[in-house]
Amino acid sequence: MITRTTQRRSILIALSLTLLIAITLSLAIGSRVIPFADVIAALTNPRDGDNAHLVVLTQRLPRTIIAVVAGAALAIAGTLMQGLTRNPLADPGLLGLNAGASLAVLLSIVVLGWSNPAIYVWAAVLGAILAAAIVYGIAARGGGGANPITLALTGAALTAGLTSVSMFIVTTNQQALNNYRFWSVGSLTGRGIDTITAVLPLALAGALLAVIASTRLNALALGDDIAQGLGHNLTTSRLIIMSATVLLSASATALAGPLVFIGLVIPHILRGVAHGDYRWLIALAAPAGAILLLIADTIGRVIAQPSEVEAGFVVAFLGAPVMMWIIQSKKAVAV
Repeated sequence: MITRTTQRRSILIALSLTLLIAITLSLAIGSRVIPFADVIAALTNPRDGDNAHLVVLTQRLPRTIIAVVAGAALAIAGTLMQGLTRNPLADPGLLGLNAGASLAVLLSIVVLGWSNPAIYVWAAVLGAILAAAIVYGIAARGGGGANPITLALTGAALTAGLTSVSMFIVTTNQQALNNYRFWSVGSLTGRGIDTITAVLPLALAGALLAVIASTRLNALALGDDIAQGLGHNLTTSRLIIMSATVLLSASATALAGPLVFIGLVIPHILRGVAHGDYRWLIALAAPAGAILLLIADTIGRVIAQPSEVEAGFVVAFLGAPVMMWIIQSKKAVAV
């Protein structure tokens, strides 16, 4: 008889192998297909002046790493957010993170005159962190403290307010529109290894906090009273979970823009496999999120040659029908 643990391990191994395949395809496929042997040679023994090696190392390797980091971070962040708010339809944007990052990027363009997408990362990180701090601060002042309901309502209200300000800036400033629209659609290009190394520590710190938060999420899922009875401080637990979500979402948004559906769909697909155990759900969500974004980016390179379709569009195209299928399936089960 196959145990749940054996099943989970098998799926984790399968996801890890699929991730390796997706990474290989991402490095090999584009407007020009590069043989796998040349990809391996470029990574292990690059030759000066070899165009194939140059493409792999300077173009495809950075965007592949960005897809892995951003996809994994968003999937974990979505898992944390759904556990924190006890809302199966929650995603990192619920705390106003995407709206805060977007407004910060726009202000950096208009006020500071920044025009390089690689520099937007710092504005996006700061904006996401400030938005989350405002949401938590306002929610914590309520009579019931920063509970799932107040966090969700405060995040929705802040998102609406920040989005309206962003739309005002975009519609009244042509320069802001021209620069912002490239970043906002979810692009993995225009960033180098230096950008990745700058943001990677934030993502790793968020992942470490997510691992710490996993047992607390398991306790919170049983209810506040039971969690307290098990010795967990509700305020500390929620602060750890929020901090992990903010770091993961901020780093992913800074690298790839405000991508949608990854943090929403991935936890839904894997929840039945994890059987409510957030330790396993987080472990499975990381490679699954990376795979989804890698596949979306690879598809976007080839479906409209010689142009490219940004990864954000492809993710939305793939994620929307999956999400509708999940909703219909749950309705069918409920009936």
